[in-house]
Amino acid sequence: MLAQHPQAQADVDASAALLEQVNQAYQNGTPLRIQGGNSKSFLGREVFGEILDTRAHRGIVTYDPTELVITARAGTPLHELNAALEAAGQMLPCEPPSFSENGIDDATVGGMVAAGLSGPRRPWSGSVRDFVLGTRVITGLGKHLRFGGEVMKNVAGYDLSRLLTGSYGCLGLLTEVSLKVLPKPRQCMSIAIEMDAVHALRRLAEWGQQPIPISAASHDGRVLRLRLEGGEGSVKAAHDRLGGEPVDSQYWRDLNEQRLSFFNEGPTLWRLSLPNNTGVLALPGEQLIDWGGAQRWLKSDADAEQIRAIVSENGGHATCYSHAACDSPFQPLVNPLLRYHRQLKAQLDPKGIFNPGRLYAEI
Repeated sequence: MLAQHPQAQADVDASAALLEQVNQAYQNGTPLRIQGGNSKSFLGREVFGEILDTRAHRGIVTYDPTELVITARAGTPLHELNAALEAAGQMLPCEPPSFSENGIDDATVGGMVAAGLSGPRRPWSGSVRDFVLGTRVITGLGKHLRFGGEVMKNVAGYDLSRLLTGSYGCLGLLTEVSLKVLPKPRQCMSIAIEMDAVHALRRLAEWGQQPIPISAASHDGRVLRLRLEGGEGSVKAAHDRLGGEPVDSQYWRDLNEQRLSFFNEGPTLWRLSLPNNTGVLALPGEQLIDWGGAQRWLKSDADAEQIRAIVSENGGHATCYSHAACDSPFQPLVNPLLRYHRQLKAQLDPKGIFNPGRLYAEI
């Protein structure tokens, strides 16, 4: 059995109140707008409905560092979960961003999973979805159910927990999440190498086939920045081989939280998801390459159709990160996928009370 976290007695299980609010909404057909810290409310379409706030339902339920598993309620502040892991020398490898404003880190664990956003380490360690072992969820039928478990081997069959990851609250209300965590790397070094984007992408493709301990790679149009993590010997050997000047590793946190000057106000901000072997894209605007090429940030005044046509031709999709700048912030679905989404929504939320229209107008 997992050990009880020492602070759990001071935390609150408000699942009964949340369940009551959902049941009331189900009976009345009232739409609900789920929110935690509201730090990612700019993503997706605007939702109109009664606010369902998860922040009162908080606390780390269990954490056993020897088992590399932590379970927390949905309203638990993400910074509290990270602090508990830090104290044990562990971390969430997917580096989920908080998008905190004014120095207030109010992102929650439930919001982290519902958004499913991952940071610079994602191509090398995995996404948020890869570290979700189990969840407790209130469905649109007013049932409080548990899916998955607290060990990897317990995840079998239809894995609804991971399906909920990245669903933006449209399929159900997360109340509790169990996550796999990993030890922090013993050594970390960030380096910068001046080269253009074409050469940077070619080198990253080459290095990706070799045992080099890269855990982040970004290019700003002029400089390639790499993060090397692992044992002291392997990091030093990689630095000797790759060259480059050591730089402050704070860069990766600023990139993840969109605090770099690139993200300052200006044209519409787009996130482009592409195959990692994609070359330089001829798109109007300014680009910042992340994830070794698999994620691109684009600031452009071009219209959505033009951007998405170019990205789709290269096997990717585009998401608008500027609030209300696009009627369909997420890439529109082709008809077969839209049909599956509707069927899934109908099964889990038949009256459509959870975040209606947040992902797509049709659901």
